[in-house]
Amino acid sequence: MFQVVLTPAAGKRLIARAVAAHPAVQAALRSGTIVIIAGTTNGYVAEEVLALAGQSKGFSRRRFFRGITLPPHMPATETGRLPDETGFPGDVVIVKGEWQQGKTIFDIVDDLKEGDVILKGANSLDLSHRRAAILIGDRRGGTIGASMQAVAGRRVRLLLPVGLEKRISGSLDELATKLNTPGAHGARLLPVPGEVVSEIEAISILTGATAELVAGGGVCGAEGSVWLVISGEPEGEELAKELIASLAKEPSFKL
Repeated sequence: MFQVVLTPAAGKRLIARAVAAHPAVQAALRSGTIVIIAGTTNGYVAEEVLALAGQSKGFSRRRFFRGITLPPHMPATETGRLPDETGFPGDVVIVKGEWQQGKTIFDIVDDLKEGDVILKGANSLDLSHRRAAILIGDRRGGTIGASMQAVAGRRVRLLLPVGLEKRISGSLDELATKLNTPGAHGARLLPVPGEVVSEIEAISILTGATAELVAGGGVCGAEGSVWLVISGEPEGEELAKELIASLAKEPSFKL
């Protein structure tokens, strides 16, 4: 058993590698459709998946998001939108291993079928029940509203890459009821059915070892970091140590 500290950026890279190795993603990359909906964590996911497909050239995660949380000195709207979004590249849509550049979930959702995969980041994580929820700023439900047509209607798989920094206490359903009450202000909240992939699941997918969250926090660039204790068979622990060492110096996200 050993302990590690992961910054949010290192956690995003870890999650991205695990998502790229996920059996459902691997299968859809060969013979189906993958939709990586724009988001900061999914920018790392897109890099890893496109690299697997040999098509990473031309992709940048610099503006690969719609809404974003920024510090007070950097301007954004109430729903996290930037004043200038001209650099938004669209989502990453991969059909049978081929990147369909410029397309979004809205262009492809009606064509998705069982065996295809949607990757959507989240804003709230209930660790106890392995559930996630998404903040909604769009009156029509945004990208998750469109995605649920395929997930609920056609059994398209929904994977939710989300970092442990977004963990919450309490019931997601109760929080959603509060935020979605008529007369309330700000973003709404939608708990969704899907497979959560946090740093904990990522360690298991990539090494077979077990990770537990034991503490969090930091300063001087380590804000939002998580402390994990990792245990397992000697081979799995060694793989986990090598994995963590390979991403420990992942630089912080920059616009």
